[in-house]
Amino acid sequence: MEHYSRRSMLKLGGTAMAASTLAGRIAAHGASQPGAQVLTPAGYGDVTLLDGPMLAQFQAQHKTLLAMDEDALLKPFRVAAGLPAPGEDLGGWYNASPHFNPPADMHGFIPGHSFGQYVSGLARAYAITGDRATGQKVHRLVAAFAPTITTHFYDGYPLPAYTFDKINIGLIDAQAFAGDRTALRVLNRATDAALPHLPEKALSRHEMAARPHPNMAYTWDESYTLPENLYLAWRRGAGERYRALAARFLLDREYFDPLAAGENVLPGKHAYSHVNAFSSAMQAYLVEGSAKHLRAAKNGFDFVLAQSFATGGWGPNEGFVVPGSGALGDSLNTTHASFETPCGSYGHFKAARYLMSVTGDSRYGDSMERVLYNTVLGALPMKADGTAFYYADYNVSGSKVYFEYKCPCCSGTLGQIVADYGISSYLTDRRGVFVNLYAPSELRWQLSGRTVTLRQTTSYPLAPDIDIAVGTATPETFSVSLRIPAWAGQGTTVAVNHRRVDAPVVPGRFLEIRRTWRDGDRITLVMDMPVRLEAVDDKHPDSLAVMQGPLALFAVGDRFLPFTRRHLSAIRQAAAQSSEWRVSTSDGEQVFKPYFAVNGEATRLYQPVSA
Repeated sequence: MEHYSRRSMLKLGGTAMAASTLAGRIAAHGASQPGAQVLTPAGYGDVTLLDGPMLAQFQAQHKTLLAMDEDALLKPFRVAAGLPAPGEDLGGWYNASPHFNPPADMHGFIPGHSFGQYVSGLARAYAITGDRATGQKVHRLVAAFAPTITTHFYDGYPLPAYTFDKINIGLIDAQAFAGDRTALRVLNRATDAALPHLPEKALSRHEMAARPHPNMAYTWDESYTLPENLYLAWRRGAGERYRALAARFLLDREYFDPLAAGENVLPGKHAYSHVNAFSSAMQAYLVEGSAKHLRAAKNGFDFVLAQSFATGGWGPNEGFVVPGSGALGDSLNTTHASFETPCGSYGHFKAARYLMSVTGDSRYGDSMERVLYNTVLGALPMKADGTAFYYADYNVSGSKVYFEYKCPCCSGTLGQIVADYGISSYLTDRRGVFVNLYAPSELRWQLSGRTVTLRQTTSYPLAPDIDIAVGTATPETFSVSLRIPAWAGQGTTVAVNHRRVDAPVVPGRFLEIRRTWRDGDRITLVMDMPVRLEAVDDKHPDSLAVMQGPLALFAVGDRFLPFTRRHLSAIRQAAAQSSEWRVSTSDGEQVFKPYFAVNGEATRLYQPVSA
């Protein structure tokens, strides 16, 4: 059993990709020009999730968003505007509180902060399902929000940029995905109200702390995340000022400039918001053609991957650590706040999808897969009263619990990321389709004005087999490119209509299958998913996570046995498609589960080994 570190796995992915036929295709098409996007994610309405855990999670969150009380969602804005505000408070961080006293009492931290994200999640769900009640709720919320808009909402408000950013995405998604023709007019009014309270430029948290402030919450605003959604507002027709505002709030001097130069400035910075800022850098590349911002996002994402946990999560205690310090491993004994799961996953998926779209590099898909199966798919479901899951816990004695306050920051991102599962699963270029995530789903794709479908049937990653059926009314010539993960073993096989493909199956790159397809043709991908052990960091080589395929396996139960490397390497799945793995030692048997199967048990991600 070879022992892999996170760094060695990253090298493997990067080396394999260097030889990728896709990289040659990109160069041949001249797609390295500034602003070029070589792959296009599928649209929300182009993908249907089929029975499986991703669909179940999407449906549960969609149901929750529909059940959330509209008066409660609007109450902070109505109160601030002096309008009648019926109904109960959501409470927690969502409604103003006279007791707010950070960090001792966080009630009333950011009134109304996640409203825009809830609207966004509903709008995306409408684009996927076409559900009339969902679309109507989006329109009602936008219409009821409009009369509440006033500059006074942000008087004495600690995080105006943070909340305005979410209002922005909610309104532009309402327009783009739910057909609300009033949303951009409402956005312009909301922008006018927020602008007097925004800084003159993007400010780092260090710069915010240097300014006079009533309490520490006023030092936590995130103006440097604004450009992504401002650029998107401009691209969706909101007006030229949004492009100018986006450029104004790019955090270049302290963040993007050094990242572009290869300097790792992440240590000590707030984790989620600075990963989220990579998406602003990518929009600067796509809109302005700024190669500097593309370099910054690529380098920054690599720095994040190099200090990620085996799950793909990062940022213990919401901060990045100093590389080589051993702080990642130390955190296993000092905190239960290991990864801000819904928002961190959302930010990670966005940045990775942008980078894959521009570079065609399959390792970004590998990172999305890790984060999917080991973090967000295992998030406890949000409740209509604002009860939400926040931190994944990788402590040596961990657990999965709801956050102590209702509506914690970015709680609306869960609705956004589960709606994004489909657009993250498939991407296209002029030659064909790229299958990025393996999950029960169906893609409908327009080729020369005719509809082609790809239908995935699989229990992956609990089973190694993925079956993809092609549907087409007439024979069509195009490519289907399959992401072969960097961890895939030599026994990974691909067949079309039960005949092995001639092209070599190389881990860490896309495998292109180009042919004339006929209705009923079938692709069968069988993953070789070897067991491997990953150390938490170089300073803790004897603290190992057990991996099989994309899954990080958590020891569960009321006790944790001592292990050797040999014990962990001999882990076996309890039965075909089972969500339990077992390790036998002279002290007994230990059950392991993937994160999405953990339900109330004590957990341990990293196992201390003796030899």
